Amino acid sequence: MSAIDNGKIQEDDISLGQLLNTLDGERDAPLVFYYDGRPVKPGYHITEVKAGQFSALDCGANPEAWTEIFIQLWDIEEGDRTHMPAGKFQAMIRKVTDHVQLDGSAKLTFEVSDGVRPMQLYCAAMPILSAGTVHVSLSPRPASCKPRDRWLAEENSKAAACCGPRTATRGCCA
Repeated sequence: MSAIDNGKIQEDDISLGQLLNTLDGERDAPLVFYYDGRPVKPGYHITEVKAGQFSALDCGANPEAWTEIFIQLWDIEEGDRTHMPAGKFQAMIRKVTDHVQLDGSAKLTFEVSDGVRPMQLYCAAMPILSAGTVHVSLSPRPASCKPRDRWLAEENSKAAACCGPRTATRGCCA
């Protein structure tokens, strides 16, 4: 099995450390997560934070290993509560670190449910501060074929490196 490699986080994904570092300067700002085209309700709860170390074999028989942090959001309306401040979110994660080792470079996955619909998996984009509120967009975490993804990344890299007219020493064309 290959060593744990948290460097393979997708461009549109952020790690736990990136999220917490971004929230540092915005402790009093409301933290609002968006998924399925709408914000979570103001009464949302963080119901669970999990850390996992995974070892797997992908569909190309390539061994993989990574760590992942799962934050479960319960999207409910509760009385006249407002969206939790970013500092409260950070404090909750810090409390988890007293009991569970959380790797700041780990892939971050949100599990979201309203308590009625099944839980769904989402990845988070970089937080954006707007009008005194921290906005974090969550997008569905799709399945993928890792060997195909690696091949496409290689092909895109080759194409990006290829510019200018075709020459006898270079196989690229304009």
